[in-house]
Amino acid sequence: MFRYILTICAVVAGTSALAEVEIQQITSAGGINAWVVEEPSIPFTALEIRMRGGASLDVAGKRGAVNLMTALIEEGSGDMDAQAFQKRLEALAASLSFRVSDDIMSISAKFLTENQDEVLALLRQALTQPRFDQDAIDRVRAQVISGILSDAKSPNRIAGAFFDGAAFEGHPYATSIDGTADSVGALTQDDMFEAHRNTLTRDQIYVSAVGDISADALGPLLDELLGGLPATGPPAIADVDFSLAGGVTVIPFDTPQSVALFGHSGIERDDDDFFVAYILNSILGGSGFESRLMNEVREKRGLTYGIASYLVPKFHTEMWIGQVASGNETISEAIAVTRDVWSDLAANGVTAEELAVTKTYLTGEYPLRFDGNAKIAGIMVGMQMIGLPPEYVINRNDYIEAVTLDDISRVAAELLRPDDLHFVVVGQPVGLETID
Repeated sequence: MFRYILTICAVVAGTSALAEVEIQQITSAGGINAWVVEEPSIPFTALEIRMRGGASLDVAGKRGAVNLMTALIEEGSGDMDAQAFQKRLEALAASLSFRVSDDIMSISAKFLTENQDEVLALLRQALTQPRFDQDAIDRVRAQVISGILSDAKSPNRIAGAFFDGAAFEGHPYATSIDGTADSVGALTQDDMFEAHRNTLTRDQIYVSAVGDISADALGPLLDELLGGLPATGPPAIADVDFSLAGGVTVIPFDTPQSVALFGHSGIERDDDDFFVAYILNSILGGSGFESRLMNEVREKRGLTYGIASYLVPKFHTEMWIGQVASGNETISEAIAVTRDVWSDLAANGVTAEELAVTKTYLTGEYPLRFDGNAKIAGIMVGMQMIGLPPEYVINRNDYIEAVTLDDISRVAAELLRPDDLHFVVVGQPVGLETID
């Protein structure tokens, strides 16, 4: 067992303080690795479990199966139907949630110490004995399809679907994890069990626990909770390059305001220059009203209510993207200004004042993320998934402070490529047409 003492400004178990948080690393007898922070002052624990793979593990031709299966996990298990399961969970004053994204299946549990055994038995039942009753499948499927049909009328969703499809053609990232109305409509009960077997496997598990639970108790608990899952699953999907070249795509849509999703390839999370890019993005469009894009596009010209940029380092690709909405008559100018800001940062970097202000903000807000047991558990399991050590929490702000103006200028010149930006515009933009 390894221990790391981290002094952070945190709200641990609901108490705000400058606290020492001791992260302990354990391995259960069954081989499950986990991080735990013991905090017995309040009889409450947050448990976070994540499994790598997520909706990207959909079988060919069955897009949306993992997403639908995830939504059905709480809809009955063992000898309990959906109603009985939820009533028992409510009686225990516990919270269970199941979520899925492109790359991750997430399971969160929050429970009182006095109810721990019953809650975890209920969670184990949900994970290892799902029922996937046909009436539950039909009901939840209808909800999913309703969402898909609604998304087909959303300019933002339309832009995202085209952008992803063009950037990652032939890869799971190219399509929505929800699937299509046709693909979801064709899914069967057998497909649910197959998606469950493929997605919930012990070889892809990452775990953290924070609260009234000891490191010694956590190992046996995890073996009991997760030991019944399949040992291994299908191989990981392949990496994919961002393949959407610079240009503009206009998708006509009857709306008074156009939306634009834009971007190009990005930077891997474990790249030595990631923190430089992180600060650069904050200045570019990641810091709200303080960002360059917000200042130039909204504050100076009044072309939008909001614009932002994001680094998106997924498990199998990387993007640097942004989004803006503007009137049909002004979206062309908003795009031109966005490209100019991108170009200026690439050519000239940032000012010493911008760098200093951004460092102060980023280092100051970081401890505030550790606001409660569930948030700490989520941070710890996320760190595990991207290969960060426990001491990262101590050193993270040092990485921010170490970034120099020269670093920013070098990385901006390397990574910000205005000619490679592709803008997908949905609406009726005046003076704008598709340019490949």
